[in-house]
Amino acid sequence: MPFLKHINKKAKNETETGLSAVSSLVGGRLLNRDGTPNIQVKGMGFFEKLNVYHALLSMSLWRFLFIIVLFFISINILFAGIYLWIGLDHLGGIETITATEKFGEAFFFSAQTFTTVGYGRISPVGFLASFVASLEALFGLLSFAIATGLMYGRFARPKAYIQYSKNALFAPFKDGVALMVRIVPYTKNYLVNAEARFTISIKILEDGVIKTKFFSATLDIPKASTLMSNWTLVHPIQQDSPLYGLKREDIATAETELLVFLEGFDESFSSTVVSRTSYTYREFVYGAKFVPMYHPSEDSSTTILYLDKLNDYEPATLSVSI
Repeated sequence: MPFLKHINKKAKNETETGLSAVSSLVGGRLLNRDGTPNIQVKGMGFFEKLNVYHALLSMSLWRFLFIIVLFFISINILFAGIYLWIGLDHLGGIETITATEKFGEAFFFSAQTFTTVGYGRISPVGFLASFVASLEALFGLLSFAIATGLMYGRFARPKAYIQYSKNALFAPFKDGVALMVRIVPYTKNYLVNAEARFTISIKILEDGVIKTKFFSATLDIPKASTLMSNWTLVHPIQQDSPLYGLKREDIATAETELLVFLEGFDESFSSTVVSRTSYTYREFVYGAKFVPMYHPSEDSSTTILYLDKLNDYEPATLSVSI
């Protein structure tokens, strides 16, 4: 790989971003498109890696609701079995014939006790049934308190509502070429004092070993006072760029990956939020430019932003061959 030696010479003059070099044993991309690290952690004990709170906060809403419903059904099945084991003669007000009806009465009595609704038609009789019912009511109160806290935490958790373009483009820019990514906020959670950063990872030849190196890539405009509409992040391919002098074959062979980081202050949350994603060399498009995704309204009184045009681009002629 002769071109790796060319990159290696540049690497000695680059200031690293603080990330350490990664050996050639790295598999796949560093970041997934949703910003999560593409890493599987092994060798950690079960209880050390078990983080139920974080998992419930970060999982999708539908999965979270499914787990809540599954937990509610499971816990009531458990207590219904306990009431059946104690004997339905210890639950007053039950008039059943079949085994299915008996289980149904025990299950719905458990649900009423767990939620502390208590309609009153069925009531525990005797110490053992009353003791189990009181424990279930206490467990239900604690469970609903935890579920309420988790629900609030999911909605109140600061999040950067940012969408990234599907591809990164090598587009014409000021009589040269630049690597461009387009972003847009997709809710009314607008950011102020937004700052973006590019980091490019390239495999280079160092001491006879192929390693992954990280380079800070300067942006034409790295900061924005407010982010209300789309923003095209532009990295000019100049002499100080880690991509300068490389052809698309070199970029592919070096398994180049573009890491994008965005940070800003969200006034809705009154907190700083962070977003990130990455583009591998397979997601680069050469000789293209983004098409405008907004235009004024018919009466020119407002601006219309089309989110569905975030990924739209058209062919463009590059003044420099890549």
